[in-house]
Amino acid sequence: MTRVAPRVYTRNDEVARLEAIALQLPQNERVQLRLVDGRELTGTVTQMPTVQAFFDPEGREGLNGVLDLDTILDDGRRHDGGRYSFWLDDIDGVTHLPDPSPPEPSTRIAPPDPNAPTPVP
Repeated sequence: MTRVAPRVYTRNDEVARLEAIALQLPQNERVQLRLVDGRELTGTVTQMPTVQAFFDPEGREGLNGVLDLDTILDDGRRHDGGRYSFWLDDIDGVTHLPDPSPPEPSTRIAPPDPNAPTPVP
């Protein structure tokens, strides 16, 4: 991983914004991102990002973070080769999306599977 970020932040309010964005992006969460440049992307978070120390191109130390996102096609399928990385400060908004594949009923008899959906009478 590179130690140089295009921008780094040191003020408390700036760091708090980065941390708030990171907390909205848990691993395996399906999200739609709105980027500061106006683009919107839909995908699955591969790993929850963390705010870390980096240097900017001028050598100043500060904080930023990286999000890795597996993009999703319009029909919900994973986009092969569609993994993108974004700096946290490039993210303007996060919308959480529902999981399109609900859990399947369990075939386990005993003990019952606590993670399986309960049948609706």
